[in-house]
Formats: sequence, structure tokens, C-alpha cells
Amino acid sequence: MSDNLNDRGPRDRARISLEQDHEVRYWTKELGCSPEQLRQAVKDAGSNSAEKVRAALKK
Repeated sequence: MSDNLNDRGPRDRARISLEQDHEVRYWTKELGCSPEQLRQAVKDAGSNSAEKVRAALKK
């Protein structure tokens, strides 16, 4: 995957990247949470899997 910053949606929608601001913005909007909640959910899930992070946010 190239780092095309003009493409604001993540290529792999199964994974959440916290290293790139545009992906954090995408996922916070997609999941309806704050950046801090997203980071905590990734930590709680023990994975950057979107499915696992969604489940962690529902807890």
C-alpha cells in the first residue's frame, strides 16, 4: 500500500492504524468515538483489528 495522503480512507478497512492522522480521523468518525477512546479500545482489544476494536468499544 502506498502512502497516498490524498486518499483519506484506509486501504485495509480490517485494520486500524493509529500512526497516521487521517486514519485516526476516519476511524473516530466511523466508530463514533474520540481519538483517546479509539487508542484505549485498540489497547483493550490487544489488536488493531477493526472487528475487535468495535467489540471493545461496545463494552
